[in-house]
Amino acid sequence: MGAKLTFIHSGDLHLGAPFRGLRALSPAWAQRLVRAIPEAYDRVIQACLDNQVDFLLLAGDMFDTDKPSYAHLRHFMRGLERLQDAGISVYMIPGNHDPYPNWHEVATSLPPNVHMAGSDAPEFFVHRDADGQPVCLIAARGFSNQASDGSIADGMTRAAAEHACGTGAPFAIGMLHSGLWMDPFKAPVTENKLLSAGMDYWALGHIHMRYATPEPDPRIVFCGCIQGRDIKETGSRGCYKVTLEEGIPNRIEFIPTAQVEWEQLCVDVSGCAGVDDILAACVRAMFDANAAAHCEEMVARVTIGGPTQLYDVLARPGTVEEMRVELNESYPAFYCDALINATTPPLDKEGLEAAGLFPAALIRAAKSMASQPEDSRGGKHAQSGASRDDARLQYLQEEFAQRGLALPRGVDGMLDDLAEGACDMALALLDGRDA
Repeated sequence: MGAKLTFIHSGDLHLGAPFRGLRALSPAWAQRLVRAIPEAYDRVIQACLDNQVDFLLLAGDMFDTDKPSYAHLRHFMRGLERLQDAGISVYMIPGNHDPYPNWHEVATSLPPNVHMAGSDAPEFFVHRDADGQPVCLIAARGFSNQASDGSIADGMTRAAAEHACGTGAPFAIGMLHSGLWMDPFKAPVTENKLLSAGMDYWALGHIHMRYATPEPDPRIVFCGCIQGRDIKETGSRGCYKVTLEEGIPNRIEFIPTAQVEWEQLCVDVSGCAGVDDILAACVRAMFDANAAAHCEEMVARVTIGGPTQLYDVLARPGTVEEMRVELNESYPAFYCDALINATTPPLDKEGLEAAGLFPAALIRAAKSMASQPEDSRGGKHAQSGASRDDARLQYLQEEFAQRGLALPRGVDGMLDDLAEGACDMALALLDGRDA
């Protein structure tokens, strides 16, 4: 049986993030999010304990600042001490938010199970099993200052790790706080350089989204941040449980840690008869989004859109903000940080048709598709004697096939609605609106 290794890959904790923007709107929710980050960190520690992993990798930015408060520092240390008590090692690197020079005062007080890489050159560690046998070589290098923009992956190869450690091991891991190609201003490095280094896995931090390549054997992985901090960091956030096993592709399992999720929602209110209906539609959208989340609490930015008879009502000064306040009173676990009005006046199809210009021709064409008993385009469809719907369906199938696409299921029962919708979309674009 081949060697096997299990660990948690985390990073970008950002303990101490202040949430200044949200604080101006809701001090209570800003404070809730301040608490959510250490709670998410506690979930990372608990994931290590629950899964009885071999070690934890922290890929930088443990703190949001290079001068963390005593409270945040102590909370971080308590988590490391829990792992020390369980016999779980920690390997970590500083990031651009908490660069290495500022860790000197802290380094002497780290528990003995914690190993931190420096910044001047790669550092190498040997992780041993309970029998003292080397099971994994770890190459890591941290940031030296917040403006570091050179490559820090030079010299980080499996061969270099074996030479530095004086031994081989079944597995080799590299750890960097790098922007890869996504942020070329922070320790850029190419995927090809990492893949050619002979490592089984690269644990990366800095980019606040999950990313894994190549499939189905991920070897370059961003775990993302453990708790979303603003509306740009929507959806579930967490860490990865990673399993490396000889002769088997790498396996990564997402473990959610966020206590509060951020979401951006778009709500079509074209069918709403009143403001109460709009609010109800927004609440339903928030519940639908939360049903797919891994936590109960949510901050949402809601955009209402579509043509509506309520356009003038919504355009009155203060109306939408008053609606946002009322929306936030509907359910205490949800908070709407912004309600954005993107509605448009309803299209005056009768007026456009009466004007006799191009929109009128478009409207007449859409009507003819819904009213003629046979395909009005002529050609092989009309000559076949097929029904109107069969002819239109055949036409769509051919158009999709020419583009290498499959026609979605259920379209055959929606042709009239789709034709009307396409007409409305074209008219909206002609009117200079977003379709």
